[in-house]
Amino acid sequence: MIRSVIEGVGSYLPEKVLTNAELAVKVDTTDEWIVERSGITKRYVAADNQKTSDLAIAAAERALKAAGRDGKDVDLFVVATTTPDQIFPATAARVQAALGRPGVPSFDVQAVCSGFVYGLAVVDNFIKAGQAKCAVLIGAEVFSRIVDWTDRTTCVLFGDGAGAVVLGAQEGNGSTADRGIISTHLHSDGRYHDMLYVDGGPGTTNATGYVRMKGKEVFRHAVVNLTEAVNEALAANNVTIDDVDWLVPHQANRRILDSTAQKLGLDPAKVVVTVDQHANTSAASIPLALSQAVSDGRIKKGHLVLMEAMGGGFTWGSSLVRM
Repeated sequence: MIRSVIEGVGSYLPEKVLTNAELAVKVDTTDEWIVERSGITKRYVAADNQKTSDLAIAAAERALKAAGRDGKDVDLFVVATTTPDQIFPATAARVQAALGRPGVPSFDVQAVCSGFVYGLAVVDNFIKAGQAKCAVLIGAEVFSRIVDWTDRTTCVLFGDGAGAVVLGAQEGNGSTADRGIISTHLHSDGRYHDMLYVDGGPGTTNATGYVRMKGKEVFRHAVVNLTEAVNEALAANNVTIDDVDWLVPHQANRRILDSTAQKLGLDPAKVVVTVDQHANTSAASIPLALSQAVSDGRIKKGHLVLMEAMGGGFTWGSSLVRM
């Protein structure tokens, strides 16, 4: 059978760093308060002239270089983002044009913080169906543009960045020993809209709006939903949590990461954590964490990796991947 194999990963973070101490000058907060509640010490913020597509292109170029490919090899571009350059055209179209591959399908996926996991499922199905042989999937956000910088409950949590993977078609035997995406599991429940949303949009207020969140409720649902999504992936493939080499979760909040690992009975040393350095970069957080763990040598070829995320809507899901 055909597997979608991750051939290369790459990431990009803007130059500007915003520390907790700097935030404490803007809003009523402290470094200690932020670290205690989220584990975050800093976040990156895009320059005024940087668009989501700029971050996405930089991450994609690095992923292609790591894969030993260039843009002309790619026959599908997908960008997972909540903060596109414009309502239309898709941010992925800008990426496609910049990488010199006109004519191939390019589109965005919007599932907020679950966007990268949703994107993995989309790309995997394209490759399995024979409609693509080499795809670039990017998670990219400039979340700083939709944060209310007077709201200390949300503005301290988010940052900007982009991460990308190159996926290629490869023959496998259909077992969990194969390299590539083994399975994906997606969910959503629109009844929880009011717990995490943006209070604007072209179809409602004719303005972008800002992130609004009920933190305690989101935390409670996140731990339950993420644990269930991980267990679903394990059960579907007849593996146990002990078989997993690394958990690469959406980097929302250190307490969520710790609580989920505890519920799963997973050794915390097997959880890739970057939220302290990047904050919550929504759809970019998983590929950013994956890129860091690959580049520093923790995640190696052949490792079994579980990715999971939950975002506004609610959306949530998981993917089991053999690197």
